[in-house]
Amino acid sequence: MQFPESWLRSFCDPALDSDALADLLTMAGLEVEEVRPVAPPFTRVVVGHILSAEPHPNADRLRVCRVDVGQGEPLSIVCGAPNARAGIRVPCALVGAVLPPGADGKPFEIRVGKLRGVDSHGMLCSARELGLSEDHGGLLELPADAPVGRDLREVLALDDRLFTLKLTPNLAHCLSVYGVAREVAALTGAPLKAPAIAPVAPRHDAVLPVRVEAADLCGRFSGRIIRGVNPQARTPAWMVQRLARCGQRSISALVDISNYVMFELGRPSHIFDLDKIHGGLQVRWARAGETLKLLNGQTVTLDQTVGVIADDQGVESLAGIMGGDSTAVSDSTRNVYVEAAFWWPRAIAGRARRFNFSTDAAHRFERGVDPSTTREHLERITQLILEICGGEAGPVDDHVVNVPQPKPVTLRVARAAKVIGMPLTQAACAEPLRRLGLTVAEGEGTLTVTPPPYRFDLQIEEDLIEEVARVIGYDRLPATPPRAPVVPRVRPQTERSPMAVRQQLAALGYQETINFSFVEERWERDYAGNTAPIRLLNPIASHLSVMRSSLLGSLLAVLRHNVDRKAARVRVFEIGRVFRRDERVPDSDTTVRGVDQPLHVAGLAWGDALPLQWGERARPVDFFDVKGDVEALLAPHVATFEPCEHPALHPGRCARVLLQGQPIGVIGELHPRWRQAEGWGSAPVLFELALAPLLQRPLPQAAPIGRHQPVQRDVAVVVHESVTHAHVMAAIEAVRHPWLRSAVLFDVFRPQGGQPLAGIGADEKSLAVRLTLERDDANLTDAEIDAVVAQVVQALQQRIGARLRA
Repeated sequence: MQFPESWLRSFCDPALDSDALADLLTMAGLEVEEVRPVAPPFTRVVVGHILSAEPHPNADRLRVCRVDVGQGEPLSIVCGAPNARAGIRVPCALVGAVLPPGADGKPFEIRVGKLRGVDSHGMLCSARELGLSEDHGGLLELPADAPVGRDLREVLALDDRLFTLKLTPNLAHCLSVYGVAREVAALTGAPLKAPAIAPVAPRHDAVLPVRVEAADLCGRFSGRIIRGVNPQARTPAWMVQRLARCGQRSISALVDISNYVMFELGRPSHIFDLDKIHGGLQVRWARAGETLKLLNGQTVTLDQTVGVIADDQGVESLAGIMGGDSTAVSDSTRNVYVEAAFWWPRAIAGRARRFNFSTDAAHRFERGVDPSTTREHLERITQLILEICGGEAGPVDDHVVNVPQPKPVTLRVARAAKVIGMPLTQAACAEPLRRLGLTVAEGEGTLTVTPPPYRFDLQIEEDLIEEVARVIGYDRLPATPPRAPVVPRVRPQTERSPMAVRQQLAALGYQETINFSFVEERWERDYAGNTAPIRLLNPIASHLSVMRSSLLGSLLAVLRHNVDRKAARVRVFEIGRVFRRDERVPDSDTTVRGVDQPLHVAGLAWGDALPLQWGERARPVDFFDVKGDVEALLAPHVATFEPCEHPALHPGRCARVLLQGQPIGVIGELHPRWRQAEGWGSAPVLFELALAPLLQRPLPQAAPIGRHQPVQRDVAVVVHESVTHAHVMAAIEAVRHPWLRSAVLFDVFRPQGGQPLAGIGADEKSLAVRLTLERDDANLTDAEIDAVVAQVVQALQQRIGARLRA
């Protein structure tokens, strides 16, 4: 909200300068975002009266003006403005004047000059040349009664300053200059000058029939007819100036009056052309399919959730938001109907945004406007219309249907002292509330406040505590360090922190990335196979419309970003939450009903397996490189991997990761379909794991070092091509002999060209396994070693159909 300081001080003028007043408002919760002068600095610019404007003898577009500047002898000034003419009063920069800087950033000094052979003793100025606006269409014309020779800064009050307040939604009572002045009076004790609003005596008895059909839409509706107005009357300069300094341009006298009262008192209103209303008015909810052309030219289709003002032929206005084009006042208007109403905030909230625009009226009504002052403010609008546009007013027609009934709110003094953090007496709490104009009833350690009708924000005890703190001043609250018991929490040795996982991934060469939990719906469908993602009601961007159930899409977007910037090798990871529907999840302090939110860790590798170097040839990263990283991340746990299918991953190069038999994630190359769609020459390799299993670490157990020499034996067997490494290891582990300590596959041999060779068929392969045996209490004998190896060979034969290689 923006307004000039002078207007505020016309209601309440405390003994504070502008900066101190801004600090006071900010420390009371009315944040002053900016204080800036109305006009940039300039000197020796006065009101000049053009006595004559003759054509320049040597230039078609120039005029030689004789200008009275109150110094006795008129000045001769050459001017090229199209509106330079005799009789008008304009700003005149005298010789020696310094004007605001131009495009070069340097102040512009006025000197005696000669234009096409004619001396010019000064300069007649436009609003743009003085830094007052961007209007450069001609000279700035001043009121006809502007005193000649008077300093322009004094005449136009250019030493005024503009305050811009950033108000929170609970401060609706401050959305007017008078509302802010009321706060200043409470904060400083300076007297508050209420605007003098005298009732206007009716000159006729005409009343427009009004029927309020929706009490949950409109609580009070006041209106009156004014006949014989002059809509072409000129808005007074003082009103145009105040509106401009509130950021509102002048439109016409009737519209300007309505806007002026809104900024002055916080009451949006609407003025109808009475002769365009058919019959009477009905205040009701719209009917499905009804349409309305608004004042901004937009035609909207309505439904039953939007309030309207209608006549006998159709909808004429969006209730509390914007008027309709069909009953708008124009230069031909002669009779008007002025309306001031109380609209229920919940009936207005969000309606303007639904039609993709916003208005000052909707901004105020959806926060709450005083229902008790519709008649009083209607009198103020009438007063201004009669003064500026003339006319004859009729009686006020006031319909009080359903206005809010204030509910008392009780404040416990002890509670206020605890929340605010400073010792407070009952009197110290009551005094700020009374200064705000609140009615306070005192009890034993309690204060009960009945909120006035303009305070929609006072509903619970904390609201009153906030009011006490605001009036005291946030800058005066003590800076007391919080006191709380410090209970050390020792992390179990069997658990590691997410930070340790981050550090380990960083040590493996991955860089952490942090992404939005909001993702594109396409990512969920393509990369997670999720056709029913959790949708956002109000997405921050149209394409980020759903919650992610997988981290893979985010990592692929990071890869795209890096590849577009010519990155040759990418290793990234993320630890973050995913969001999945799960009806088993209850509602609690840390969970949302029906939504599971586990933490996941995911990584992506793309490009060369190793950085550029001389020791190894360059090769693309593959499945087994990333599999090794996952195994290192899970160590000392030993994971198993089994083939699986995943919508984001290559169907033949994708594995499910299992820990102690339970699936905890997936690993694999990106599916060729998505790789080709993105245009990547090599496939990224990705993994995604549940974070919780990674945080559990088995406690190391001390064991004595073996005193006897271990023995190694190699076994080469021929198996069918379909037998996997996991099948071989499972068969060996099934022996469960205490002396068999480990088994490692160290060689795979297949005949070249698919031809049988050395007893190995075309659809077979040879696997060589090294067995390590050790006995704790004695050295192994050859017979004992052979017996264990025989058991292993037998298990391989029985379980996977293996045979010893000849």
